[in-house]
Amino acid sequence: MLKRAKDPQIFAWWLVVVASVLLFPLGAALLWFNPVGFPGLWFVLATIGLHVFYFNLLPRAYDQGDLSLVYPVARGMGPMLVPILAVILLDEIVGPLAIIGIAAIISGIYTISLWGNFKQVLRSPLLFLRSAGMRYALLTGFTIAVYSIVDKKGVSHVQPLLYMYFLTIGTAIVLAPYILVSKGPEAVKTEWKANSWHITAAGLLTFIAYGLVLTAFSLSRVSYVAPAREVGIVIGVLMGIILLKEPFGKGRLFGSILIVSGLALISVSK
Repeated sequence: MLKRAKDPQIFAWWLVVVASVLLFPLGAALLWFNPVGFPGLWFVLATIGLHVFYFNLLPRAYDQGDLSLVYPVARGMGPMLVPILAVILLDEIVGPLAIIGIAAIISGIYTISLWGNFKQVLRSPLLFLRSAGMRYALLTGFTIAVYSIVDKKGVSHVQPLLYMYFLTIGTAIVLAPYILVSKGPEAVKTEWKANSWHITAAGLLTFIAYGLVLTAFSLSRVSYVAPAREVGIVIGVLMGIILLKEPFGKGRLFGSILIVSGLALISVSK
């Protein structure tokens, strides 16, 4: 849906706005039954700030870099850093099987995205790192890692779906001045008229998706959940094959096997 947008940044802002409006009764009910105090509010404010950065960095990375190079760095850096940060900051213990599983998932992400470009990357690694797109991708990956750690702690103080609602409405409010000033009201209206149904569906799906991740954070170690959520890449590959009739090459097959195998190892790890 986002790929069909006229302006991805406006589309992304609209989806958090729509989710905030449609799910207001849920947010109000959750707040009534789950009052929030400190330090929960500090974690909410922190994740809003981090997600504002995320929604600005990722589109810029895609605008200024090749998707096949930017995507694995942005999505692969997060689960690569999270277990390290979790051990250092949260005193989590990562089992041997989980370490192998995390490594398999990260390897699978890079295999799917970089298959066919390995020689190019090895030949000119500094050239890629000097590009603006790669710098934005690195910043995006670091932001994902940091907000994962913040959110793991946050959901220990705030009910996960309420935390998600605060994140959604806060991001919508903070991004509003930037979107309206930099893009202009007419562009905002045009995007809504062209994609209102897609924006609504994407907003609800996004809320459900990360709401489930936050719930998983409240039940398990962030070291395990952050890499495991990248199984979505495999689902994306399958959707590309089934819905978009894309070819299923060796790289995608091998990468998908690595991701699923890694997820299986994490699930049985103690």
